[in-house]
Amino acid sequence: MPRLYVPQPYLVGDIIALPEEAAHHWCRVLRAQLGDQAQLFDGQGHCAEVELVEAGRKQASVKVLSTANPLRESPLHTHLGLVMSRGERMDYALQKATEAGVSEITLLSSERCEVKLRGEERADKKLSHWLRVLVSACEQSGRNTLPVLHTPMSLSDWLSSVNAEQKWVLAPSVQGGPSQASSPASVALLIGPEGGLSDGEIMQAQDKDFKPWQLGPRVLRTETAPVAALAVLQWLYGDYQSRN
Repeated sequence: MPRLYVPQPYLVGDIIALPEEAAHHWCRVLRAQLGDQAQLFDGQGHCAEVELVEAGRKQASVKVLSTANPLRESPLHTHLGLVMSRGERMDYALQKATEAGVSEITLLSSERCEVKLRGEERADKKLSHWLRVLVSACEQSGRNTLPVLHTPMSLSDWLSSVNAEQKWVLAPSVQGGPSQASSPASVALLIGPEGGLSDGEIMQAQDKDFKPWQLGPRVLRTETAPVAALAVLQWLYGDYQSRN
């Protein structure tokens, strides 16, 4: 069943006009017909089963058949501090982090960051694109809650402001990592850019109570590291294994 992001309240029996992007995707791309059904989600944890009752050239409307609040969010709150990378690498990292259940994402600049958001218009355009990546990942993965996407900030500012029970900085030059000996409710995770974090930045993170984490003996790309690290954290502390 198609899933569409429609951020508004749902009440059984209501007729809802779909946003332009959702209407285009369902009616034009997926060629929905009157009577077809889909699932809407509002990004806040709620979803609804709907039926297509109007499909015009410029708008489409649905009728709400039922509503639900399924629990699909991990009990582990994860905050990913991700230094920005270029093009598809950034999209991939955001998409897969969302599928892996990340709760918050803060985009960072650093010494070796090659992405420069010059001007308010360019920054807004980039953020809108990255938000669409998160929405698409939620549509695909069945999540009904969008991760919080914070506006970009400097690495030093984020290190000083982020709060979590556990904090980890990933780098191939360090040693250490999480274990099942603890069971935190929240974790912050710092991942550097394509050129990696500098030695000074790693030391700065450790000064702010970030523990070093070497994720195996192989060097991971900046877009691969969030997926691998989040999967480990979800296995250790989240919902990737039964807790019966």
